[in-house]
Amino acid sequence: MKNLRDLKIKIFADGADLDSIIEAYEKKLVRGFTTNPTLMAKAGITNYLAFATEVLRVVRDLPVSFEVFSDDLPGMKRQALRLNELGENVYIKIPVTNTKKTPTSRLIRELSSQGLKLNITAIMTLSQVGQVAEALDGAVPSIVSVFAGRIADSGRDPVPIMREALAILKPLPAAELLWASPREVLNIVQADEIGCHIITVTPDLLAKAGNLGKELEDYSLETVKMFYHDAVKSGFTI
Repeated sequence: MKNLRDLKIKIFADGADLDSIIEAYEKKLVRGFTTNPTLMAKAGITNYLAFATEVLRVVRDLPVSFEVFSDDLPGMKRQALRLNELGENVYIKIPVTNTKKTPTSRLIRELSSQGLKLNITAIMTLSQVGQVAEALDGAVPSIVSVFAGRIADSGRDPVPIMREALAILKPLPAAELLWASPREVLNIVQADEIGCHIITVTPDLLAKAGNLGKELEDYSLETVKMFYHDAVKSGFTI
């Protein structure tokens, strides 16, 4: 079994806690960063641009994705252009549709043709992957984020879907497929095995990924010791 550093897939940290971002960057644990409005809200962030500016002050040489949050295409375009001004390493996250289920393909085509690096997010179907692929400029760097974890939450196996998504994106040399919302370390291995380019991980999952490749008998003994020491510490009697 490989360990984390043996994998070809690029690990991106997903979160909005500045201390965790700084730690991951300084320890060279990841090769990029992503966030979204929900994560930022949970982290208590109230000034979007101030947070983005602070992240980019620390992370200058790795891709960082920030998401637009307007629900109409003109608003998305305005926010995308503003975010693009923040740094050369910024990728602008554009949702595949707005809340009214209106596709954003037209905006994706316009921004990509202008050379903006995009991260198309919240994708869950191969039809959506195809629409996005048609809209992207194949020579401009882009990320196509398919939410494999949420696909799995629906009871569907995401692996065949992700394989087909890779095939759809193959004609676009600068487009990378991102396995979004992984639920367990196994997902990192699965994504790597099928040739997915990127996977996002939360700080908790990144810490758990340290178990990758661990000998199972050793892991078993660690688990037994944990149960024993916790029982002793708690003073349990029967």
